[in-house]
Amino acid sequence: MSSKWIPFKIGQPKKQIVSKTVERDFEREYDKLQKLEDQTKKLHKDMKKSTEADIAMSKAAVKISGDLLSNPLCEQDQSFLEFMTALDTAMKRMDSFNQEKVNQIQRTVIDPLKKYSSVFPSLNMAVKRREQALQDYKRLQGKVEKYEEKEKTGPIMVKLHQAREELRPVRDDFDAKNKQLLDEMPKFYHSRIDYFQPSFEALIRAQVVYFTEMHKIFSDLTEQIDQAGLTDEQRERENEAKLSELRALSIVADD
Repeated sequence: MSSKWIPFKIGQPKKQIVSKTVERDFEREYDKLQKLEDQTKKLHKDMKKSTEADIAMSKAAVKISGDLLSNPLCEQDQSFLEFMTALDTAMKRMDSFNQEKVNQIQRTVIDPLKKYSSVFPSLNMAVKRREQALQDYKRLQGKVEKYEEKEKTGPIMVKLHQAREELRPVRDDFDAKNKQLLDEMPKFYHSRIDYFQPSFEALIRAQVVYFTEMHKIFSDLTEQIDQAGLTDEQRERENEAKLSELRALSIVADD
């Protein structure tokens, strides 16, 4: 349903089969469902990208902390080893909670989005069947009108009777399909709120739990490594001073 629905154009019978109001209502309701399908697919795709990025971020953080922990400096400086061990532990805890968050989002948001999207092909097929029934209705109505306009001879009256008999079940079939869709499309559209509200509430809860745990993890980490109690500005000045000392060495001096 990615492209806008456009009914087939055939030779129109003189009698108006479907009122402009009914056809306008049908197109309006179907257009809303087309947009809903596009939005659902986009949200499903974006949520998958988001969780994949989350996993990649936490895995990268664990790898960085592991690389720092294996740095030869850790063998020489006990204080640095303790800092890197604390960082590595924090990153692994973060990765664990992040995986729990992603798993919950997969179950409560991504999977329901995928299941919801799977309903639209059936809806689309029902609309196509309704459109085909409409074309059959118009064709047979035109056939009836053609015989009604002819001179009322015996053979023509027989053909007219046959055409009307052929028209009746086709007309009833279209009326049934049209009524069903007009009744059920608005219900389907309005059901999206009850369907998705639990998913979005679960998404919010998962994020709240995750970031609450992250606050605890990094608060603990700060207490373990922030022994000197220096501000960011003081650390920056210290780093600049040390960098200046390094630049003063002859092996890194500019030619």
